[in-house]
Amino acid sequence: MSSFQGGLATAALGTFFHFLIAFTAAAVFYAVSRKWAILVKHSVLSGLLYGVMVYSFMNFVVLPLSAYHVTITLRPTARLARDIAIVMIMVGLPISLVVRKYSESSFATGPA
Repeated sequence: MSSFQGGLATAALGTFFHFLIAFTAAAVFYAVSRKWAILVKHSVLSGLLYGVMVYSFMNFVVLPLSAYHVTITLRPTARLARDIAIVMIMVGLPISLVVRKYSESSFATGPA
């Protein structure tokens, strides 16, 4: 609860880490796509699967480490499915599509 009373400094720190995590997720996908061209060739599927991986990493590694005093439990199935779908569509898919768009033509699947 103290994080809600931290004011502008806490909000700025939260924003910084939010973007750091997003840029890191994009950088990891980009780096792996340089080795595995199939990620670029099948960008929609790989992006959606990457979204599941990002969701899993954030919820089963990052959150338990950052909120060590809070027990992390699985949400009800409908909320869990919604939350995973949001990360798949709003994180994984955009990352993979941007990487595909800006990849070398040898990796491209067709016109950008």
